[in-house]
Amino acid sequence: MKNKMIYLSAALAFVLFSSCKNDSKSEVSETVQTEEYKGKEISSEFDGEIDKLVSQLTLEEKIGMLHGNSMFSTGAVERLGIPELKMADGPLGVREEISRDSWAPAGLTNDFATYYPAGGGLAATWNAEMAHTFGNSLGEELRARDKDMLLSPAINMVRTPLGGRTYEYMSEDPFLNKKIAVPLIVGLQEKDVMACVKHYAANNQETNRDFVDVQIDERTLREIYLPAFEASVKEAKSYAIMGAYNKFRGEYLCENDYMLNKILRDEWGFKGVVVSDWAAVHSTAKSLKSGLDIEMGTPKPFNEFFLADKLIAAVKAGEISEAEIDLHVKRILRVLFQVKAMGGKEREKGSIATEAHYQDAYKIAAEDIVLLKNNNNALPLKLDGVKSIAVIGNNATKKNSLGGFGAGVKTKREVTPLEGLKNRLPSSIKINYAEGYLERYDEKNKGKLGDITLNGPVTIDELDPAKVQEAVEAAKKSDVAVIFAGSNRDYETEASDRRTLKLPFGQEELIKKVLAVNPKTIVVFVAGAPFDIDEITKKSPAVVWSWFNGSEGGNALADVILGKVNPSGKLPWTMPKNIMDSPAHATNSFPGGKSVNYAEGLLIGYRWFDTKNIAPLFPFGYGLSYTTFAIENSKTDKTSYTSNEIISVSVDVKNTGKVDGKEVVQVYSSKAGSKVTRASKELKGFKKVLVKSGSSETVTIQIPVKELAYYDVSAKKWTVEPGKYTLKIGNSSRDIKKEIAITIQ
Repeated sequence: MKNKMIYLSAALAFVLFSSCKNDSKSEVSETVQTEEYKGKEISSEFDGEIDKLVSQLTLEEKIGMLHGNSMFSTGAVERLGIPELKMADGPLGVREEISRDSWAPAGLTNDFATYYPAGGGLAATWNAEMAHTFGNSLGEELRARDKDMLLSPAINMVRTPLGGRTYEYMSEDPFLNKKIAVPLIVGLQEKDVMACVKHYAANNQETNRDFVDVQIDERTLREIYLPAFEASVKEAKSYAIMGAYNKFRGEYLCENDYMLNKILRDEWGFKGVVVSDWAAVHSTAKSLKSGLDIEMGTPKPFNEFFLADKLIAAVKAGEISEAEIDLHVKRILRVLFQVKAMGGKEREKGSIATEAHYQDAYKIAAEDIVLLKNNNNALPLKLDGVKSIAVIGNNATKKNSLGGFGAGVKTKREVTPLEGLKNRLPSSIKINYAEGYLERYDEKNKGKLGDITLNGPVTIDELDPAKVQEAVEAAKKSDVAVIFAGSNRDYETEASDRRTLKLPFGQEELIKKVLAVNPKTIVVFVAGAPFDIDEITKKSPAVVWSWFNGSEGGNALADVILGKVNPSGKLPWTMPKNIMDSPAHATNSFPGGKSVNYAEGLLIGYRWFDTKNIAPLFPFGYGLSYTTFAIENSKTDKTSYTSNEIISVSVDVKNTGKVDGKEVVQVYSSKAGSKVTRASKELKGFKKVLVKSGSSETVTIQIPVKELAYYDVSAKKWTVEPGKYTLKIGNSSRDIKKEIAITIQ
């Protein structure tokens, strides 16, 4: 969406390991096997009533329901009891209320909300239960604000580390994306709210997003860019889908018959509504016939939308039939009945900014923090004999909810990293805080690709000498230093891709100066996308990765640093050493111009790195713990399967360290000698499990054989190739502990 509007965008685990009670090996195994999330189909129960309503509507009333009547709602028909369909942004929490006809805040005092971790953080939990909690909790907040539809989740693929919305999109892997998206949608819609899954589809860059024509071969489209959307429709039963800005194979996606009608509705059986991204519509009759239901947007009076006065004229001119209009109106009425906005059924009332919701945000944040390096057990911090700690960095005090700006959250609680440490450290320890670096932007061009620099001779990367000196002095006089570095949501933003992997604001130079005077310096990154942290990682004894992590983010981070929480997050994308190692850049196919060809094909993310044998800085699925694990006794229930069966993989996860912890068991498939091109390995299953110190738990992961299928372009269907497969079991794409050979008949 325009004006820097940022949306948000089955593993089993348990809530914070410190409060978990589960000593039963069989209970873990059994629960893991049966945990699934299935959505509720849109009911035809009210079709008779809907037909009756449609017969009483005038043409003008019908068309009023097909376009924005305010910034975030469609037209109502009060005489027949048809309400507005009320939408809200909310990838990080429900957006503050804005004016009906402008982006100006409404100035209310009752629209404070919970700020939740961003999509990248949620995916880093590798925990479907956390995704369901996220959806449920956010759904309650939407209902408390009387909303019908959440414009989220955003489940586009992370194709480039430089993407402006990488923090909001979940992952570079289609399987991980769908396993997080489905329970989120189910959890949300259980609260009588529609999910509007976005941005359908192939919307993987902000550069030229309004018009870039994306070219993807059919097999890559089906295997990489559509699976999460397909699962959102078929499994989660999402009630709404948002059409993207860009073109796909020459046609804008909000008027793309192949994507909206042939795939979405005819193949997948989608019964909900298709909503445009804001001002993403370019035609009247064509967009409606091609599958769009609702046009939303901002740049002109609502009656001038393509599906407003122009549509009335098109019907009267015979360009489109009133029967076609009725089809779209019925879809809208159906979803309004589905979420009980109509029909007289009791609807969820909801609650907002409650302590319970803040704790939901905490649980997710505590499970998404990734420990990247920990030499000589530098973490958790040992406080014996420590009298002072230097806390350095603008990110120690930076708030990322953005106070309601864009798709931010107007929240009363956002605990910063510095506040989190103050909340958790004993009062006897002195904190020496220094800002260290300054954020610098060219305000005139803020948010434009390549123009986030300061006017004049000082660039965004120039350090302020006084700030550096203050930081160095703080580190010198402290027993331990913790630097909070990375980026923020002013730097990572919708409508602007980053230019490089380089850390902004001169941070690398600052960190090196601090490390030079205090080698006991922990570096904590707060960011939503990969950065070049190779040199810093080599020099610092411990490195932690956190996210734009919600209302309780600072408390969760402090609990990890101090050892109350054992980190269990895993990277949902590959951290490259060099941007040119990443596939979209190695193939020189990002960002393109008027069109972009996805030249890397199937080899997105770790598929490229692993297949081409290029060493990443940190691989997909990677994350350390304060304990150690061994994976033993790996086996499958059989050695041979037919295409309709389910492969049951079981392993014993043994905690060989001294503290309780959670591990994510990851299963990848590999097929040597395939008749079609394949990546060297593909994620096909994962489970997160709590294992107490000295104990072991049996984890069972069930993989339908159909998950091994490839898309046969000539036959236009999914095909499971018979033959030998290798299942690779590990805790990242590069750390494979066990291999099991199976045969598919």
